[in-house]
Amino acid sequence: MTTRLKVRPTKSTLLDLRREIVTLQQGHDLLERKRELLTRLVRQRLSQYRDLRRSAGRAFEDAYHWLTVAHMRMGGTQLRQTVLGLRPVLSVRILPRSSVGVEYPTVSVQSTPIQPIGLMWTDASIDEARARMGAIAVLLAQLGEAETALWRLLVEQRKTQKRVNALKYNVIPRYRGSIRYIESLLAEE
Repeated sequence: MTTRLKVRPTKSTLLDLRREIVTLQQGHDLLERKRELLTRLVRQRLSQYRDLRRSAGRAFEDAYHWLTVAHMRMGGTQLRQTVLGLRPVLSVRILPRSSVGVEYPTVSVQSTPIQPIGLMWTDASIDEARARMGAIAVLLAQLGEAETALWRLLVEQRKTQKRVNALKYNVIPRYRGSIRYIESLLAEE
């Protein structure tokens, strides 16, 4: 790998390279700040994601308990027939959001009040299971939002880290080597 750029060793080239290295250093500093900000955002999102995963796990256990109770009391066939004509209990809106140049979805979920079924062969456990499953759907929407945001922030953090390293270890040293080479040639003349 070459340690300097292939440019003509003239005074105007030297001045141009000095201006460009100042711009490159400013770009490096800006990318370094972006990387630090992305790292902070990833840590915040990671703790939020872990909390949501824990609460979703507990909510799943509770909801499946009530679904099992309803299944045992009503039977599988009656349970399927009962939920066949039910309306959805959630309304979901997905909007784009941007943070530090990274776009990810924002999910807003609203659950409508659940009307008791009240059919002749139904049991109160099905209403409880429906309410718990609706709560799980809200948690899963929030979990999906957090996971998508975390993933996209991590991808952007890795790309920014690669750019910072390329500038720090490859591009800026080449420019500095070229400036030193041109300065030494001009000093000899």
